[in-house]
Amino acid sequence: MKHLKPLIIALALPFTAITVYALATVGYVGIFSYHFPSPAGWQVFTDLVIALVLVCIWMIADARRNGRNVVPYLIATLFLGSFGPIAYLLLAKPSPASQA
Repeated sequence: MKHLKPLIIALALPFTAITVYALATVGYVGIFSYHFPSPAGWQVFTDLVIALVLVCIWMIADARRNGRNVVPYLIATLFLGSFGPIAYLLLAKPSPASQA
């Protein structure tokens, strides 16, 4: 996992920038309401929800294996989307198996 942290950071930085820009432009509610007027928006929103639910399932299983508390990351995912899993990955401690 340690070798993936630079990649995760490289993805998180531009994602954070575009999120800050979107929040400044349309606000938190505006990010969601943008998807409601068209079926294409519904599809994108539904796809995002499905993907994040699958990621949450993975985080729960991974946290159980590694003795981590996953609740803060699940709450972050609920309110902040991909920032929850990104934080989960960035704050992971290396497991003994990955250090070998």
